[in-house]
Formats: sequence, structure tokens, C-alpha cells
Amino acid sequence: MQQPDVLIEDISVWETQMFTVQNPLHSDIRDPLLKLIYTLRDSQHQAIESDVAPTAKHALYESTLDLLQRPEPVISELREFIEAMLVTVASAVNEPFWPEGAQARADIVESWFHITENGGYHDTHAHPNCSWCGIYYIDAGECDIHSRNGINRFYDPRHGADQYLDAGTSYLNGTGSWDFSAVEGQVVIFPSYLKHAAMPYFGQKDRVVIAFNSQIHFQE
Repeated sequence: MQQPDVLIEDISVWETQMFTVQNPLHSDIRDPLLKLIYTLRDSQHQAIESDVAPTAKHALYESTLDLLQRPEPVISELREFIEAMLVTVASAVNEPFWPEGAQARADIVESWFHITENGGYHDTHAHPNCSWCGIYYIDAGECDIHSRNGINRFYDPRHGADQYLDAGTSYLNGTGSWDFSAVEGQVVIFPSYLKHAAMPYFGQKDRVVIAFNSQIHFQE
């Protein structure tokens, strides 16, 4: 029997969106950023200067949580770029839900560097008290996506989605995780509820990143 014409509506629910963007000025700010970060590291009193979850981190240095509030021109330039990207992302995602004509601003409420040495890692975690987070890769060191060396891994927030897998669930990505290659000059922006980890890194060069948490507010 011939099937009658029917209309199937595609409804996307509980979608998790992540974004990547390449900083076009990375080659100009890379070396000044690294110089500043290593100067700050050398002045630290302990490896995890933020004193946040030190047992979840191994063989890495972490600054205090105000890095992008510093006055150095290279920091100000980077902060302006990141804030602009955050506003673009938040506006695109939230446009159907915002009042007509609403304008937003991004407030970076926490930011810090990580210098990861040979054997270093950061256990699985999420970021509270913010809406959008990000990682900026300054020096990828010897990270490698094929061996999963030093990559960032994000975990599927749909708990139990992969409890049964067959041909009808191929779209779910049954691994339960998504790995990002460490690309120098790239910013990965993600919602704060996503659990993620920095997988073990092995290399003679350091892996250097800046991470940040932000809140999005309407302009007055």
C-alpha cells in the first residue's frame, strides 16, 4: 500500500553548542603573552596559586583567577577579543529568547593560565557561577590529537544516552565524549555545565593555555 504524504517535523531539544574561533592576532601577541605568563609563574608561592582543587591537578602551574584583568596592553587586547567573541556566541544562541533589540555584554569573572609540564593533567570538572567558559591555546607544546596527548576532552551531558546502542543510535556518538585538538591561537567556547578534562600531557615543551569564565548581562 502506498504511504500517504506526511510531514515530519524536526525538533532539536537539549542541544549542546560549542564554538571555536581562531585569533587572527595570535602571532603578534603569542610571545609577549608567554613572557608575561612565565614571569608570573616565577613569582608564585605555590604551583596552584588559585588554591582551587589542587588535588585535581598534577604537574601544572595555575595562576590566580584575575589574569585577564591585568593592565598590560597584551592582556587588554586579548580580553577585548575574547569578550567580543563571547557576545557574538551568546547573542546567536539566545536571539530567539531575548527581548527584541536587546544588547548584551560579556563580563569575564575569572581567568587564569595553565602551564602543563611533562606528565601533567587536570581531572574532570565543570565551572560554577558562570554561563560560558573558554580555553585559549597559546602554546600547544607537543599535544597530539591522534595519541590524545594533552587534548581537552568534553563529556556528554545526556547521562544514560548511550545505555543502549544499535543502528538507530549511531547519531549519539557512543563514545560519550568529544576531544579537541590543541590548536595554537584557537579559542574553544563552551557552556559552563559541560564536564571536561585536560588529558595527560607528555612532552619536553610546556603546554600553555589561558582559561576563562564569563557571565552575560544585558546592557543598561
